[in-house]
Amino acid sequence: MENISVIDYRPEHQPYFEQFNRNWIEHYFWLEEVDRFVLTQPEKAIIEPGGAILVALLNNAVAGVVALRKVNDTTYEFTKMAVDERFRRKGVAEALSRAAIHKAVTLQATSIILYSQTILQPAVTLYRKLGFQEVPLIPGHVYKRSDIKMELVLQPEQR
Repeated sequence: MENISVIDYRPEHQPYFEQFNRNWIEHYFWLEEVDRFVLTQPEKAIIEPGGAILVALLNNAVAGVVALRKVNDTTYEFTKMAVDERFRRKGVAEALSRAAIHKAVTLQATSIILYSQTILQPAVTLYRKLGFQEVPLIPGHVYKRSDIKMELVLQPEQR
């Protein structure tokens, strides 16, 4: 039985955060300037402004990462989720997603947004399973590669 645990990011996780994300972004798209900043300086880009990064361990090996970027006092952006190729289809993405939702609740969030791309159908399917719903994508949003924006409104019982 495989054992997935999710822990808070520590500085020694930065190479995993960068490499896992760089691998999938470059496989499907291209790195944007915002990606380079977030991936090389996650403490400055995500944690210092009030966000969080979580790391999934599968049988004690770093298997995946996800970040919550603080948008404002009640909204966080679910971003930079990546699972190492060796650990895909083992429940890591769902475990990370559920842990990120829980973390957002502890950060007093009332909603979580995300930007994705519809060609990433397994990811979009997971987001829908978790309760995210599509909302209008405003021109000039953060990522040029995104063609879908989703939001999860956290219900009072989740908070």
